[in-house]
Amino acid sequence: MNIVWFVVRRLLATALLLAVLSFLIFSLLYLAPGDIAKNLLGTKAVTPEALAAVRAQYHLDDPFLAQYWHWLSGVLTGDWGTSIRSGLPVADEIASRAGITVRLIVMGFLIAALVSIPAGVWAARRRGTWVDRTLVSGAVVGVSAPGFAVGLLLLFVFAVTLRWFPVYGTGEGFWGQLWHLTLPAIALAVGLGALVVQLTRAAVVRELDADYVTFQRSRGLSEARVMGTVLRNAAIPIVTSLGLMVTYLVGGTILVEVVFGLPGLGTQLQQAVLFKDVPVVQALTLITGLLVCLISLAVDLLYLAIDPRILRKAVTA
Repeated sequence: MNIVWFVVRRLLATALLLAVLSFLIFSLLYLAPGDIAKNLLGTKAVTPEALAAVRAQYHLDDPFLAQYWHWLSGVLTGDWGTSIRSGLPVADEIASRAGITVRLIVMGFLIAALVSIPAGVWAARRRGTWVDRTLVSGAVVGVSAPGFAVGLLLLFVFAVTLRWFPVYGTGEGFWGQLWHLTLPAIALAVGLGALVVQLTRAAVVRELDADYVTFQRSRGLSEARVMGTVLRNAAIPIVTSLGLMVTYLVGGTILVEVVFGLPGLGTQLQQAVLFKDVPVVQALTLITGLLVCLISLAVDLLYLAIDPRILRKAVTA
């Protein structure tokens, strides 16, 4: 098995997982109590004419598998359906809000990664000192704090009391948007960054206790070269934690966007659930699942770049 076959296997597994996920997402519509057509109408007035139009639009009189295939073929060609709430194409609704969520996720990831990884390495190198105990204690508090609670605290302190940041809104221009998204990104990054600190510290401590570190130091290698080897060997669990972090960021934006009043995909999903806008809920759920699968695939490929021995292990597995 070469690297191409390894990648093909991962792609096929991802495609199969997405197919199963799409079937489950579509099936959720049928698990909801009540008439499917009435659920699709949401809060609109239910009349016999409206029910008949919905049943014709969504092919509800067709067999279940035929309905699923019709929906899936539309998704594959870019037709996500029509929003019940606004009457606009779902794809356009999502595209108009995706920018805010993408910027928020990127900012949250950068803040968490750039702070937590160096903090975890520092704590490992200062194991048992007050620095280590302080960072670990702070990480425990950060992991325990819900994102929405952190957001409310940040709003009260830095937006309402000190007035350093805006209370809500997205701002104008690049720097204006960056300024408005700073507090939400920090709220999103706190809990995940704290988890990465703990995982990074544990991975680096394990490597520092390995025999090769003692051997390298006994040969007179510089501490920078020793730490370079340590970090390379500790990279697998760190990359795993970063992958988990991005996965959580994709789903964790909902509460943060609601708290800060951001018109992103998280707020859109919350509103779609409240108004029973089933096509939007289905589309956003499938997109979330797709992003999670792609992140997992990217993490697998990063493993190969960090440690090619993984490929040999996959051959013998």
